[in-house]
Amino acid sequence: MGSHNDYDVFQAIAAKVRDGRTIALATIVSVKGSVPRGVGAKMLVDPGEDLVGTVGGGCGEGEVIEAAQEVIRTGEPQMVRVDLTEDLLSLSPAVCGGTMDIFVEAIRE
Repeated sequence: MGSHNDYDVFQAIAAKVRDGRTIALATIVSVKGSVPRGVGAKMLVDPGEDLVGTVGGGCGEGEVIEAAQEVIRTGEPQMVRVDLTEDLLSLSPAVCGGTMDIFVEAIRE
């Protein structure tokens, strides 16, 4: 996992765009309840590369990474709802208790 610093995310975006790469930027746009990161948190996804930034980690971040890969492929932005309110008795409990809406967009040269 990369840094949590937005400056690092923006630096990585500039470098990757200069290199001609198509990447995806995921930004938390709304939250409800208890979540690991707040509105405005960002994560850069570049397939085959390390992530820069985070939108919270765990299974929810995995959903965002999958959506980001599709956004890179199609160029169509997506809104991803990450629900961290699962039953605590589930095999992989999401203990935060809230939800996040994350906007994922492609960035190209």
